[in-house]
Amino acid sequence: MTASGALHLYALALGSNRALSAARTPARLVQEAALRISALGYVRAMAPVLLTSPLGPSARQFANSALVVESALKPDEMLQALQRIEGQLGRRRYRRWGARSMDIDIILWSGGRWQSRSLIIPHPAFHLREFALAPLCRVAPCWRHPVSGLSVRHLCAQLRKAAPIPLPRG
Repeated sequence: MTASGALHLYALALGSNRALSAARTPARLVQEAALRISALGYVRAMAPVLLTSPLGPSARQFANSALVVESALKPDEMLQALQRIEGQLGRRRYRRWGARSMDIDIILWSGGRWQSRSLIIPHPAFHLREFALAPLCRVAPCWRHPVSGLSVRHLCAQLRKAAPIPLPRG
């Protein structure tokens, strides 16, 4: 715990679509990341690993999960710790939306909004991404977006809602 004794809850999204070996598949890397994250605090819940389609140019399917962790780390400290874990699991930052062995994002935290040079919470695009919302809905369905006030469950339902079919003109 910190000197103030403050503990924070974090909702994290985990994803991988590049194996490091035959034994270290994307799904296994997500499990390894969760184990390493447990050293940062108490993992309250973890969603099952879901297979999802990639966003952007990558052609490989992703293994995604989400977890809720309770930690004394402040948001910027948590980000640094998570980036170290990504590096330990083979993450190399060279191509946006490319294949990656591990990606860990802070989606929400119990303090509401946070902004620094390196981190924005809530994650600016999580409410538009099925691969982040679906696992998060399994572990934190009632957690509310600090800006919109909508629950994760509601955001997930909104995203899954079919877009209206445009009527022909004329």
